[in-house]
Amino acid sequence: MTVSTAPVTLSPYHQRARGTGRLATQLIDGRTRIREFYQEGCAKIRLPHTHAVSLEGVLINTAGGLTGGDDVAWHVDASPGARLVLTTQACERVYRSLGDDAVVRTHIRAGAGARVDWLPQETILYDGSRLNRRLEVDLAEDAAFLGLEAILLGREAMGEAGRTASLTDNWRIRRNGRLVHAEATKLAGEDLARDGIGLLAGSGAFATLLYLAPDAEQKLARVRPLLTAQSGASQLGDRLVIRAIAPSGLALRRVIAPIIAELSGAGSLPRLWHL
Repeated sequence: MTVSTAPVTLSPYHQRARGTGRLATQLIDGRTRIREFYQEGCAKIRLPHTHAVSLEGVLINTAGGLTGGDDVAWHVDASPGARLVLTTQACERVYRSLGDDAVVRTHIRAGAGARVDWLPQETILYDGSRLNRRLEVDLAEDAAFLGLEAILLGREAMGEAGRTASLTDNWRIRRNGRLVHAEATKLAGEDLARDGIGLLAGSGAFATLLYLAPDAEQKLARVRPLLTAQSGASQLGDRLVIRAIAPSGLALRRVIAPIIAELSGAGSLPRLWHL
């Protein structure tokens, strides 16, 4: 009997983050309360005490960032008449991938007369990172929604421009089952996307805000004085879309912060945006 002494080669095993968070509400005595609360894996939810009418939820990824192969899902259900503000503890960081995408899926439902403000802090894409993100929102006929996604390319303080980062971002917003807003953002490592005058034009940060409510036209009039040469707004019916680019994350925040405050149900930024 011959026993082989050849070394055994094992494929490396990479630990990956998995997380699911669910938050559902109900209206009790005119205030938004918790109906369902679930968190698993790296997805955590905290509900700080506030004096506002809205319930504020803080979404936390305890993995400390995302990398290829990670998968995080958020599910939010705002009951009829509820007021809900969702943000993140800090900027989400997406690190270099070995080949797979980091996946983030968010599904939000807002019942009749409900209002949801989806206001995560910025996502930072490091060089070599890969992020595949999807936002699905289902609104009742008279529900209101404010959504934001902001991207920073690289770490400015480290001289990193994130030119090799990859982003796939899909939004699907439905009202009473009808598709009312859809968009897809695809960012790869090509110079055209980063430097093209009709695209990022060399900017290191960009953001999209979507406001869906009956007073969208009135909000556009109030937002217009806040726009800069590198931002713009369009409004059709109850839909208001604002896009902004900026050379850096700080410059972008200076543009979008007053706009968010104007459009938010609370009339201000979430508290964690000020820390």
